[in-house]
Amino acid sequence: MRLSNKVAIVTGAGAGIGEAIAVRFAEEGAAVVLADLNAAGAQSVADRITELGGRAVAIAADISDEAQARAISELAVTEFGGIDIVVNNAADFTTFGVEDATPEQWRRVLGVNVIGTALVSKHAIPHLKKRGSGAIVNIASMSGIIAQPNFATYNSSKGAVLTMTRCMALDLALFKIRVNSVCPGCIYTTATEREWTRMGETKEQWSARQAPLHMLNRVGEAREVANAVLFLASDESSFVTAAELMVDGGYVAK
Repeated sequence: MRLSNKVAIVTGAGAGIGEAIAVRFAEEGAAVVLADLNAAGAQSVADRITELGGRAVAIAADISDEAQARAISELAVTEFGGIDIVVNNAADFTTFGVEDATPEQWRRVLGVNVIGTALVSKHAIPHLKKRGSGAIVNIASMSGIIAQPNFATYNSSKGAVLTMTRCMALDLALFKIRVNSVCPGCIYTTATEREWTRMGETKEQWSARQAPLHMLNRVGEAREVANAVLFLASDESSFVTAAELMVDGGYVAK
């Protein structure tokens, strides 16, 4: 298995893409620390992994708070003895244009998506250095590359994640820690479900509108993103760092 004897942190692991990543990692032999603002969601996924014979623990955490971000790494070390992989997946989906966004909304989306990603990484990196190698995968988005109407808050935060990823990759290369990002397109998750509900659409109506925007003419699945993250977290990508891996069905290139 590709992640045998590895310890991985996955934030935002209580549902959607984070859940798919945590389960996929466990399938490949990793012990997984699942962090999520939703304690029940994270615990449910951890229980599922344990029932399947894997190793997992859950922790409730708001990663925009440094003490809570630190606690994730502390749990990983206490439970599993170290850290090899960090996946910064937790995200706030505040979407407003510049004219409409309040300072509080800006602080929230940047606090989770940018500062939270930095804080989780900050407290995990010393443990990765002790291993003498490691991998960090930041979940960005195609939204960090393209412009979308009334999405300035979210898109700005994901653009910052892409830049931070490159900076982290440069700073950590000396320690054999690779840092990459994954940019999903439209993926079926609880977040997209909230989106089509907000717009008064059914899943089928939303999908019919979104699918043609992708070269592959469909919306993606969370496990497809998880497979890309698995590649970047494993030794199969040993010569890959500072990369932006598009998992968008050709959306951005179309």
